[in-house]
Amino acid sequence: MNYPTKKVTEKLNVSMHTLRYYEKEGILPSIARDKNGNREYSDLNLEQLLLIRCMRSTGMSIAYIKKFMAMCMEGHSSVSSRKEIILLQKKIIEDRKKELDENLEVVNWKLQYYQDLENKGPEEYDSFITKEHGKFFERMVDLLKK
Repeated sequence: MNYPTKKVTEKLNVSMHTLRYYEKEGILPSIARDKNGNREYSDLNLEQLLLIRCMRSTGMSIAYIKKFMAMCMEGHSSVSSRKEIILLQKKIIEDRKKELDENLEVVNWKLQYYQDLENKGPEEYDSFITKEHGKFFERMVDLLKK
C-alpha cells in the first residue's frame, strides 16, 4: 500500500520537514512518486521510518543511521553487522530504562513522603521530616552505588 506524505506525518507523528530531510540525506531511500511528482511512502518506508525514529530516540547520530540504512540496502552480506548495531542499541535502551526505573523509585518514594506528611499533620511535621530525611539520604546513597 502507498501513503501520501500527509498521511505519513499524521500516522507516525513526524513532520514533513523531517521526511524530506531523511530523503535528502539518503537515510530514507527509494521514495516513490506519483504521476504528479508527489511522494508516496510504502509499507517498507513506514517500517524504515519507525526504526529511524527509534534509533534517533536512543541517541544514534544521523550519520550512523545513514550508515545503518545503507547497510540494509546491501542485503545479506551485512546482516551480522546490522545485528551488532541493533544489539548495541538494545543495551543503550536497557541502560536508560534502568536509570528511569531508579528515578521512578525516587519519585514514588517522594510522593509517599508527601502523602505521609499530609496524614501526620502539623504537630508531627518536624519529627517526621528529621526521621524521613535520614532514610531518604541512605536510600539515595544505595541507589548511587548501583
